[in-house]
Amino acid sequence: MKFIVSIFLIFFSILGYSEEGMIHLDIGRGEARLPIYLMQNSNAIATLILLPGGDAQTGKIIDGKPSSGNFVSRSREFFYAENFNIIVVYRASDLKSLDYPYRINEHVKELREVITFSQNRFRKPVWLIGTSRGSVSATATSIALGESMVQGLVLTSSVTSKKIGAIATQNVGILKMPILVIHHKLDACLICVPSEASEILTRLKSAPIKKFVLIEGGSNPEGDPCHAMHWHGYINFEKETVKTITDWIKNPQN
Repeated sequence: MKFIVSIFLIFFSILGYSEEGMIHLDIGRGEARLPIYLMQNSNAIATLILLPGGDAQTGKIIDGKPSSGNFVSRSREFFYAENFNIIVVYRASDLKSLDYPYRINEHVKELREVITFSQNRFRKPVWLIGTSRGSVSATATSIALGESMVQGLVLTSSVTSKKIGAIATQNVGILKMPILVIHHKLDACLICVPSEASEILTRLKSAPIKKFVLIEGGSNPEGDPCHAMHWHGYINFEKETVKTITDWIKNPQN
């Protein structure tokens, strides 16, 4: 039987077999479930756990797929195409919001469950990529779990000031994994300031490799400057921004 299973696994690998869809994880909180969108890549070199900002809603589910316009959610195909497993983490079913205090406390416990699920399923290195408010969760989780569970961290459109859990308020000096900080030069969100984002690196005292990248491309921003369709969300420059991130993950350098 084991031989037959092995043959099937080899066959699927040759074909580039992948699995995609919504999964609702039991997070040990009664009937609450954590919706995640899974994209399994047979050629994956690592698993990227993508943490949307705002309230991390899925948006309307269309043909089994989340329609959220958040940067990391709408860009998931670009990440996947660079040979990674993808898990996009949305808001737990028993929550009405996913605000800052929650993200540095209970959300860390939820993300531990996601990382454990990923390790058991894929057995690949895990990187957290948080955008905007998701950067708060990604940082807090990396601090709490350490490099044994989180092999790398990417912060995009980081929350830099005026909010609980802003990156500068967390104990980032103890982080010992490679860290990439990405920000758009024209980001006009008042709590995600480009000049303050560039200063994050000075606080990463223990990170073996760290880099700050300022993105300048894109076009036609619209709406709230703190929302995903503005410079804050790398509008019309998603593919290029993702390529910058994934190239660095594959070969981290200062």
